[in-house]
Amino acid sequence: MTKSDHAAESDTPVDAGYIGEIDDILGFHIRLAHGTAYRHFMQSFKFLDMTQKQVSVLWLVSDHPGIAQADLAKRLQLDRATVMAIVNRLTKRKFVVRGESQTDRRKQTLKLLPAGGNALQEAKRAIRAHEKWLKGRFTGRELKTLIGLLRKIHG
Repeated sequence: MTKSDHAAESDTPVDAGYIGEIDDILGFHIRLAHGTAYRHFMQSFKFLDMTQKQVSVLWLVSDHPGIAQADLAKRLQLDRATVMAIVNRLTKRKFVVRGESQTDRRKQTLKLLPAGGNALQEAKRAIRAHEKWLKGRFTGRELKTLIGLLRKIHG
């Protein structure tokens, strides 16, 4: 069946931008929006050779010196094995150092090293530029509404 046969059969005009019923699927639009934001983010971060998750870990360790890896996993909603792999990479780059918790010897705590602080500052500059690009698509009111709605999904 050709496009024109299909259009005539369904009474739907042939439109290169028309994607069909999937256009009503919220998850589809969330995936497309995430993909667009992620690609722009990765383009902005190419020079840092770091992932979003690595930057998030650095940021949390900076804001919470001595945070336990298990607490990072909870805050980032990641499993412990993933956080351990991220921390291993950051440790190898001398961005963070592990230590022993003063209150629970079973926990490993994390502290930001000077190289990690420098990388985080560069990452924050890139994030500000990325956020400006992303937030520039919305009015202030739309942005506040969008963040509130997204929190309903992930919160």
